[in-house]
Amino acid sequence: MDYDVLIIGSGPGGYVAAIRSAQLGMKVAVVEKESVGGICLNWGCIPTKSLLKSSQAFEYAKHAADYGVKIDGDVTPDFKAMVKRSRDVAGGMSKGVQFLFKKNKVETLKGFGKLAGKNTVEVTDSSDKKKEYTAKHIILATGARSRELPNLKQDGKKIIGYREALSLDKFPESMVVVGSGAIGSEFAWFYHSIGVKVTLVEFMPTLVPNEDEEVAKQLERSFKKGKMKVMTSSTVENVDTSGKKCKVAIKTKKGEETVEADIVLSAVGISPNTENIGLEDAGVETEKGRVKVDEFYRTNVEGVYAIGDILAGPALAHVASAEGITCVEKIAGLDPDPIDYKNIPGCTYTSPEVSSVGLTEKQAKEEGYEVKVGKFPYSASGKASAAGQKEGFVKLVFDAKYGELLGAHMIGGNVTEMIAELVVAKKLEITGHELIKSIHPHPTMSEAIMEAAAAAYDEVIHI
Repeated sequence: MDYDVLIIGSGPGGYVAAIRSAQLGMKVAVVEKESVGGICLNWGCIPTKSLLKSSQAFEYAKHAADYGVKIDGDVTPDFKAMVKRSRDVAGGMSKGVQFLFKKNKVETLKGFGKLAGKNTVEVTDSSDKKKEYTAKHIILATGARSRELPNLKQDGKKIIGYREALSLDKFPESMVVVGSGAIGSEFAWFYHSIGVKVTLVEFMPTLVPNEDEEVAKQLERSFKKGKMKVMTSSTVENVDTSGKKCKVAIKTKKGEETVEADIVLSAVGISPNTENIGLEDAGVETEKGRVKVDEFYRTNVEGVYAIGDILAGPALAHVASAEGITCVEKIAGLDPDPIDYKNIPGCTYTSPEVSSVGLTEKQAKEEGYEVKVGKFPYSASGKASAAGQKEGFVKLVFDAKYGELLGAHMIGGNVTEMIAELVVAKKLEITGHELIKSIHPHPTMSEAIMEAAAAAYDEVIHI
């Protein structure tokens, strides 16, 4: 065999699996057709956060007087400079992964990889030259791409996906964003904050539909307060791109409305990259377009594994990384615990930020729990007031019988950094009283977690 482990795809699932394999003493190679680091580093998580940081800096500058800072002259966003900074950050992160590959003696095979027989991967390079490599273990980590709806076909110019949204060559005056999951909401907020007239359209009754209903309603209030047009329980019927502007026909509960925009951003989910990678010929089982695996990511074909967005689980970078580590540790003969998919944090980097883990209040009740719910508003947080970020709250859901934390749902400044505490708490089965008695530093936004726990047990001090 050429390698012990051969991984197709170098995103946060593939590159992390490769490095962990090398740490465990295996000979490793990664097949990558484009940029090392995959979508997350190059066209997803990292560059979007860079753009959002630029918009945050712009927001601070616009409202500097609120903080006692005087800025003479107009404050204007330099869109091209923002995009360039975003691309530079992404490029730096990709180079960082390349450095880690060299450090850990992970080989990179440039080209498109596919299964080509038992323990074999065929790699086609940019000049269509094909070469086969063998490995005891082959991990599929090919990720996903922007999903296309039949009535919302992307042309890359007027109807775009997240990739084009990260690298527009000119500032659009208006935009319709279709879908308000994390991707849609983040782009809607970014473009709105730098002066684009944004209309956010969501099919479900609330924004960020996977989040707790109270959090979703607060995000909608915050968006509307900032003068963004939000349309829930609405569907895009069709888009006429024949003129200078897109004419977007939107069906609402009240009837049909046409919105004109320079660009339509489709953010209606993702499609797994499972085509043309040899699944059918190899006999790898799939279900609804996703690869079927066991708890250690083994497919039905011996020596073939799959991780990340091509599985049925949550399509999140940190999930793909965890799956990759679990997969290769099992291959190496270690005894890793299977991942607990009920304890996966989710983050949306809008303003205010959103984060959550575990069951919503509604889900907990549907599962038969008697619950205690504690809520603490940011308006009562000294640190949030000092930071000028009084919108939002922390909401904790506990099992009334045993006091165990079932779920945490937060909206407000810094909550994407605060959620990790609750992931650890949930993993360790910490009770509400243990959270209350864990002294949190003052003044911090994280105090709101302690206060929310206290609110569930009628012990809250500051409200």
